[in-house]
Amino acid sequence: MTLTARASRASRAPLAGLLIANAVSVSGIAMSALAIPWLAVTTSHSASAVGALVFAELVPYVLLQVLSGPLVDRVGARRVCLAGNTLAACAAAVVPLLSALGTLHYPVLAAAVFVIGAARGTADCATTALLPFAAARADVALERAAGLATGTARAGQLLGPPLAGVLVVAIGTANVVLVNACTFAASAVLLAFTLPADDAHSGKLAGTEAEGDIGRGYLRRLATGLRFLTSDRLLLGLVTMVAVTNLLDQGLNSVLVPVWIRDGGHSPVLLGLITGAAALGALLGTFGGAWLGPRLPRRATFVAGLLLGGAPRYAVLALSSTVPLVLMITALAGCAGGAINPLMSAVFYERIPPHLVARVMGAVKASAWAGMPFGPLLAGIGAQVLGLDPTLMIAAVVFVAMSLTPLAFPVWREMRRKAV
Repeated sequence: MTLTARASRASRAPLAGLLIANAVSVSGIAMSALAIPWLAVTTSHSASAVGALVFAELVPYVLLQVLSGPLVDRVGARRVCLAGNTLAACAAAVVPLLSALGTLHYPVLAAAVFVIGAARGTADCATTALLPFAAARADVALERAAGLATGTARAGQLLGPPLAGVLVVAIGTANVVLVNACTFAASAVLLAFTLPADDAHSGKLAGTEAEGDIGRGYLRRLATGLRFLTSDRLLLGLVTMVAVTNLLDQGLNSVLVPVWIRDGGHSPVLLGLITGAAALGALLGTFGGAWLGPRLPRRATFVAGLLLGGAPRYAVLALSSTVPLVLMITALAGCAGGAINPLMSAVFYERIPPHLVARVMGAVKASAWAGMPFGPLLAGIGAQVLGLDPTLMIAAVVFVAMSLTPLAFPVWREMRRKAV
């Protein structure tokens, strides 16, 4: 092997390691998302305990996405990422250990899940900050790097649940959580070997600190990131767009689709088919967006992806009862919607200064999740008061209005790719 070939492989190792570690970790999370609720049911014998357990994991996850930014800048993204994955592995390993000893009680399970959520939120915040540096080192366009990151995560989410179903039968529920612990540990080991401590081309890969930040306290650093996000009209518009569309999607997936299946007299199996069609379409669309993204006009692609990926999913449920048509439209819409994720990530990374990436992107991710708890609530009220079909059509109209917003305001023209 020539020195040039070795140098090329070495330059790509951080990005490859980051992507593989992400896929492994997400697949483990997807498996535990099936196993841990089942443990909650068998431990507490209460259906409401499952909801409380999910809440106990999501709240620290969302909060730490925002709050970890200054820590990432101070300590270094690489170190925080390794520490977060290691802590998550230890917390997850406690569950099967106590289960084997016969001492796994619901409060202990809730505490372990809380720690896992907090550790994951911190590690994910650091991973977000590492991606642009790894992409620059590998000389990969941001659209492609972001698309590959999203695509590998979607692949893990797609493969995790069916694998968990097999493993629950084969090795038992608690041992599935042990597999999850192993995925966290494997991610930490992989990142430790593939991510260098620093990089001569792109600055410190372990963390970047602006001169004006040196000596600043935690709260001032946190406020700096939030102020940057709120002062950039394009980024604020993107965050608002994602928050609203996530709210609508959560209402669709959690309430409106199950109600449509029930009212149509269909089998609950159809819920899995519709979810799978959407996930598969989004996976293909994400990889397609990663490949073609650098060649496409950003604003036009963004608008087209939103129009085709949003409203049709609601409209087909309101206007049709044909299952094959619903599955086809769902898959195609997922493909269109998935294609715009790499584009959005590239815009964020281009506009955010390197020393603020962890702080701002943490706030972005948390904002994207902020409206999701309200989606099912509003969808349920709408379906109860107005009826299913009117609620679906109202959601479709709102989605169309949101999709056309970038054509109405000049600030969205700034999505265009920066000249090199």
